[in-house]
Amino acid sequence: MNWRNLVSDDITSEAQTIAVGQLRAFIERIERLEEEKKTIGDDIKEVYAELKGSGFDSKVVRTIIRLRKKEDHERQEEEAMLQLYMDALGMS
Repeated sequence: MNWRNLVSDDITSEAQTIAVGQLRAFIERIERLEEEKKTIGDDIKEVYAELKGSGFDSKVVRTIIRLRKKEDHERQEEEAMLQLYMDALGMS
């Protein structure tokens, strides 16, 4: 083997080490975020339990939260379609 191959092998090995380190860092970040997501999910469940314990309907509150995430025009369009379908089925 000549010196060029040795240098090339060293660079390749170093690049692989860096790539493995980067990959490990990404995976560890994702794992931490997943754990935080689980904790937040548990916290949200607790709030819904408190809500229900206070006499509120959690299903209705979930609907309100879902609707509040939408733009006004999206929400109005959904409500209009819902009303149209209910009218068509004789439910209004």
